[in-house]
Amino acid sequence: MKPQHLLASAAVAASQLPSLTNAFSPPQYQYHRGTPLLATAADRNSRSRSNRNLQHSSITAETLSDLENLISNHIIDSDAAHSLVSSPQSIFSPCRSSPSRVSLSEASTAHGMPWTTTIGRTDEPNPLLYMPLWEWQMDFMKSTLTNLHPIECSTLNDIDVSYNENKEKRARIVNHCYASDEYRKIRMTYYDAGDSVQVFNSVWYPDAKYNLPVLGIDLLSFNRKKYLAIVDFQPIHTDEEDHATLYEHLLQPIKNKYDNLKGKMSSKFYDETQFFSKEMLFARFEDGKIVEEDLVPAFKSYVETHVDLVKSTSPSTNSQDIQHVFERQTAYDTYSADRDPAAGLFAAMFGKQWAEDFIYDFLFSLSERSEEGLNLSPPMFGGPPPGGKPGVGSPPSMHQGGSAPAAGAKVEASEKLMPRP
Repeated sequence: MKPQHLLASAAVAASQLPSLTNAFSPPQYQYHRGTPLLATAADRNSRSRSNRNLQHSSITAETLSDLENLISNHIIDSDAAHSLVSSPQSIFSPCRSSPSRVSLSEASTAHGMPWTTTIGRTDEPNPLLYMPLWEWQMDFMKSTLTNLHPIECSTLNDIDVSYNENKEKRARIVNHCYASDEYRKIRMTYYDAGDSVQVFNSVWYPDAKYNLPVLGIDLLSFNRKKYLAIVDFQPIHTDEEDHATLYEHLLQPIKNKYDNLKGKMSSKFYDETQFFSKEMLFARFEDGKIVEEDLVPAFKSYVETHVDLVKSTSPSTNSQDIQHVFERQTAYDTYSADRDPAAGLFAAMFGKQWAEDFIYDFLFSLSERSEEGLNLSPPMFGGPPPGGKPGVGSPPSMHQGGSAPAAGAKVEASEKLMPRP
């Protein structure tokens, strides 16, 4: 099991344990389902001494016994148990990763971020085109989100994917990962190769208590002559009405301000009627002024609107509804990982093993690796897996449609815009 899945298992398991849910839940939210797991004396004697710290918490003896039983049965580890004690909201929130041991300040400046100079060749006075957006987003997250903290993004093979560089090709990549009460994961990626390529990518996954779309951001520049921009509230269900709150009407007045961001994806690759928000910002352009004049303010407005949407939506307390959102996010991650269009680029630049860990354990950390490994062949196109109406059952087949809009657009861009090595 992946390290970042420990809390997912703990949360799902905890929903079956009244002592756990009741220990952390207001009376109106308490569950009364199932029977607690009972630990034998032999089980208790075999537990690690590292669990003793749990005894000094304010949780009940019954809850402590259940937590220890989860640990002894290898459902969670002691770190995950401590996280459950310190973050009771995770009882209702599957798929949350363990908090990092470093502080928010240390994490936000890791690997010299924000960078001020490029590793690549440049003729530009400000070569890091999208770094101001990285900085703005970090400041906005710190000032707006509740209990913002860095989270562990461990890989199956203990490979550090937080930073990598190819000195020969003068390219580097940095990755940060955060969570808050509102979002179970916010990942940020910056790829710097001088004027040749600049990329800022970020995906915001709402906590599973919120049946809401994922915020996806992909901003790319090639040779400072070709630009591609995508910002979207990516639906996890086919129909907008199947989300907890309608949202496209919030985006329409923002999009209407920027004619340069009203582009259409090619029907050769995409079925916009099924898989994408109708108010997605999409632009392919050659005038760099559009970045500052249109893209920057539109990007900020979409980010602010998404956070407002999450904060204004009442979190679900129904375990089945929460589990369904978790399944939809899992389906989204698995589908996207199997078809990530940048897989070949990452493998060529940083090695196949690193690329696999990066894609499966960082970009799409809920995904499960396919037995065939990373797919380096040209991907299928389209959108997230269709369907997924609440209460209808498990996600549909992963062989329908295509990948997420931002990912699919990267493929189209790489085919037409990316400079040849």
